[in-house]
Amino acid sequence: MSHPDEKRILTTDALDLVRALHREFGDRRRELLAARAARRGKPLDFLPETAHVREGSWRVATAPPDLLDRRVEMTGPTDRKMTINALNSGARVWLADQEDASTPHWDNVVGGQANLYDAIRREIDFTSDQGKHYSLNDGRLATIVMRPRGWHLDEKHLPVDDEPVAGALVDFGLYFFHNAQELLDGGSGPYFYLPKMESHLEARLWNDVFAYAQEQVGIPYGSVRATVLIETIPAAFEMDEILYELRDHASGLNAGRWDYLFSVIKYFRDAGPSFVLPDRSAVGMTAPFMKAYAELLVKTCHKRGAFAMGGMSAFIPSRSDPEVNERAFAQVRADKEREAGQGFDGSWVAHPDLVPLCAEVFDGVLGTRPNQLGRQRDDVAADASALLDVASTPGEITLAGLHANVEVAIRYLESWLRGQGAVAIHNLMEDAATAEISRSQLWQWVRNGSTLDSGETVTADLVRKVMDKEMAELGPDFQQAREIFEQVALAEEYVDFLTLPAYEAVQ
Repeated sequence: MSHPDEKRILTTDALDLVRALHREFGDRRRELLAARAARRGKPLDFLPETAHVREGSWRVATAPPDLLDRRVEMTGPTDRKMTINALNSGARVWLADQEDASTPHWDNVVGGQANLYDAIRREIDFTSDQGKHYSLNDGRLATIVMRPRGWHLDEKHLPVDDEPVAGALVDFGLYFFHNAQELLDGGSGPYFYLPKMESHLEARLWNDVFAYAQEQVGIPYGSVRATVLIETIPAAFEMDEILYELRDHASGLNAGRWDYLFSVIKYFRDAGPSFVLPDRSAVGMTAPFMKAYAELLVKTCHKRGAFAMGGMSAFIPSRSDPEVNERAFAQVRADKEREAGQGFDGSWVAHPDLVPLCAEVFDGVLGTRPNQLGRQRDDVAADASALLDVASTPGEITLAGLHANVEVAIRYLESWLRGQGAVAIHNLMEDAATAEISRSQLWQWVRNGSTLDSGETVTADLVRKVMDKEMAELGPDFQQAREIFEQVALAEEYVDFLTLPAYEAVQ
């Protein structure tokens, strides 16, 4: 374990905060993870015990000035070049990603913190191997919203009391300690995206972490603002409750579509054919269950004075292929027009070239308004059956889709093992969430004996034959990735997250 920035990031006082967070909240975190496992597969509905929260007239805290307009949010990992490009991109917000677009390699954990530290102080630059120099613009930069890892991931490089600390507490604690006051002094604040929660009790834990950290560091209560990614199917039934638990620190909810699809497959993996989805490429935001989720998110947010943030289209442009570029722009435009029409206050893009397009679409709807908070979706009902209507999703399971799932997941895992968490494959941006969909679909198709459009049954042997064909093209450098993929796609016991065995492989 060694990184040139360790000395200035892993200071005694910063590590003391991480240790304190672990000792204060580590047991609750483990209890909540156990509760996830106990709940999985059980029927889902809106919670009767929290009906008073859903029926109440409360609202979240007023947004600070630099979060009032979020019409375009750029996402990406916190490597040095991306940090500069994202801040310069013209987006209103940069989601500085220490989670799915990154990997928990130690260089990324420490290096990402160092890059954010430097960027917040406007002391960052970068020169590529080709001699190209990158530096920050003099004008307005994107507002930083940092995404730490989810509750389920450990950070094995920083044990406390002979046990690993949650990666979420490491990412949050280091960033908060070094930057919270600096951000406030500069007219911004410590803002966070919170991933992969499954219940309002997990949101309550985050809220308590915020309150504790603010007191420890000596900044005012309520300085933190958090946007929660609704990217698990249980969380879709607790959106009001999640905002309520975080109401003094909440900024909004985000429709994290790819992890949401992954969660639907994972949660209902043993629920039979009515929960089996077609090819990943066939499942979009117009599928009935995805449309219901997106519109309920907008309704919930605007009722509570919170921002509803759209998700990321996977299509990315190509500066060398005009045909690919044209197709990507058309797909992304259609996606953003749908979100703006549904009432979202802004949306994500994963490439700087898409920032103007997204801005144009939301400009057309917003005009001079900073957001759509005034637009109430009273036409949308909180309908459990609509959220669970997976069976109405159109599309087929095809041999081409099976091949695509195998190839994409193995290619992604190979990049992940090398420390790269966001990867362009066939002009689509793949991250951990999309790889999770690919391998989880295969697991579910095999367990359900699903039928391909050709009439062939999906079996473990068929998947292995497809792996062999793909490996003949990929070559021996992908062997370790193939072994991990086979484990998470075909093992008898479903592995909750592919990043868990992948993380073990890089120790």
